[in-house]
Amino acid sequence: LFRLYISFPIPFNINVWWNWGSVILFSLIFQIFTGFFLSFYYCGDSSFSFSLMDLCFRDISFGFVLMLLHSTGCMIYFFALYMHIFRGLYYGSYYMLSVWVIGCLLYFFSMAVAFLGYILPWGNMSLWGATVITNLFSAIPYFGNSLVVWLWGGYSVGTPTLVRFFSFHFILPFFLLFLAFLHLLLLHLNGSSNPLGPVLKSRFVSFDPYFTLNDLLGILFVVLIFSFVAFYFPMMEYDSSNFIEANSLVTPSHIKPEWYFLAAYAVLRSIPSKLGGVIFLFLFVFVYFLLPFFHSKNSYVFLSYFWSVFFYFWVFTFFALTLIGGLPVSSPYVFLGIFCTFYYFVFLFIIPDWFDCLFSFMIVKYLHS
Repeated sequence: LFRLYISFPIPFNINVWWNWGSVILFSLIFQIFTGFFLSFYYCGDSSFSFSLMDLCFRDISFGFVLMLLHSTGCMIYFFALYMHIFRGLYYGSYYMLSVWVIGCLLYFFSMAVAFLGYILPWGNMSLWGATVITNLFSAIPYFGNSLVVWLWGGYSVGTPTLVRFFSFHFILPFFLLFLAFLHLLLLHLNGSSNPLGPVLKSRFVSFDPYFTLNDLLGILFVVLIFSFVAFYFPMMEYDSSNFIEANSLVTPSHIKPEWYFLAAYAVLRSIPSKLGGVIFLFLFVFVYFLLPFFHSKNSYVFLSYFWSVFFYFWVFTFFALTLIGGLPVSSPYVFLGIFCTFYYFVFLFIIPDWFDCLFSFMIVKYLHS
């Protein structure tokens, strides 16, 4: 185990973009730690949940610190997760099939755990967010309505829903931790990618101490930035509607999830059909599972300048979707959302193979010149 996790050989030329994996693992452990202590003060009863969270924030010693660190830790986790995914896409890491699939599972269950946790404070936005998102399952033919009733534990979001969501939110992070260590184990067994493609064995170094210190410095840097956000701008990520206790008679003027769901939410809103929106919402995440089967293995298109242009424009559209998801459904945001959704999927399904063919042609032409 020591050899697999600490002393294994690693390419000497990996750069700062490889640090995000260690930040994800750190933030996941941090979330489990803070969430465990927050669970001491939580009750899955719609009559008391909001009041107990308010009590924890106002009256319990350092309760507000726990809550702020837990919510900010979620920001760290998803920001690092998206950066890690972007790095994997850019350098074609999806050809490492087992590592990539476990990473995609980690992403999918992370989205689920975060959604479950978003409901627990029982603010007004939490209630209506849960109502809107869980209602999407009713679009599934034959058993959709039964699935919604099972998720709710009744015919509306209430105490049974909170109990179920709290149970899943508490237990699933340990499954995420298992997936994270399995992802790390498979990565170390198969070897890490690097910015220049294949390298000689002589160009490998031991992970410890070189990259151990590198990862620790990366974690420290990220923690300092997000600690500044947590303690100087603590309410930046909170929606004002969530400071009001859940009320099924008062609908927020604009229902929206947390920022790390907004890109997926924008894709959902861009599809006119309810069932089509649900399909594309799930495809937003599951498209990453399909990448190893759609594209060439061991492709080094990232060495092309034009690939970088298309990729960075895709990253721009991802953050544009995040911005659009938090804006009202009105012109011009509807059209921009449709355009960004189109490019999001076209890039993932088609463009890498175009560049792979072009890059292979250029290499062959160069070798014959």
